[in-house]
Amino acid sequence: MKSGFVALALTLALLGQTRQAFEAVSIHENPGPWHVLVGYAPSGPRLTLEGWRIINLVEEAYSLKQYQITLPRGANDIVFNIVAKAEGNSERSKSEFRPLLQTMLEERFHLKFHHEQREMPVYALVIGKGGPKFHESAPETVFKSNHGVNGRNQYMDLTQATMQMVADGIGGLDRPVIDKTGLTGKYDIRLEATPEFRINPNNPQPSDLRVFDAIQQQLGLKLEARKESLEVMVVDHVEIPSGN
Repeated sequence: MKSGFVALALTLALLGQTRQAFEAVSIHENPGPWHVLVGYAPSGPRLTLEGWRIINLVEEAYSLKQYQITLPRGANDIVFNIVAKAEGNSERSKSEFRPLLQTMLEERFHLKFHHEQREMPVYALVIGKGGPKFHESAPETVFKSNHGVNGRNQYMDLTQATMQMVADGIGGLDRPVIDKTGLTGKYDIRLEATPEFRINPNNPQPSDLRVFDAIQQQLGLKLEARKESLEVMVVDHVEIPSGN
């Protein structure tokens, strides 16, 4: 009988929970010209999003990568400007805004979705033959995440970085990068490479360094092309909200 009372109490507690929602939301189409795309500007309880498509909203609200989202055809054609205000006057973090964005998508965009496993091409980030060429961060090291440009190259300079952060930081490729190193610590990482769009096979530059080579030379890791079964969010239905 005791377990029955516990289950009943849990059910009542869940039913008593209220959904988190913005106090006010204004949504307008941004017809262009687009001076800012995916602009994210929080100010206390207020959140301003400029130049966002539906895929950007779903990506942020549910903390996903774009390759994990499938939208109906034509659902991503419109760019929106959104101004929303949460209750109260306190500052809100990104993680605190996310459940409010989820409610906004469900109520204003009538978002409906399900999850399923799909096989897709990826690059697996794995340990190279000679092993990693980087070290764990010292416990007292402060977290750092710097991304910048050095001539034709782009770099990321990280401390207290997980391998998932490294995989997420390797962009500009024709498929997503998935961490398969098995490394679970936090590390000091410096990676610099020439973006693929800057490498011209007809006019190579002596300083060009493809990311595939940079990862091996600088980190002792490598990228392997393979197929993986990944969980994706399949959006079954979404509507364009009326502006207000």
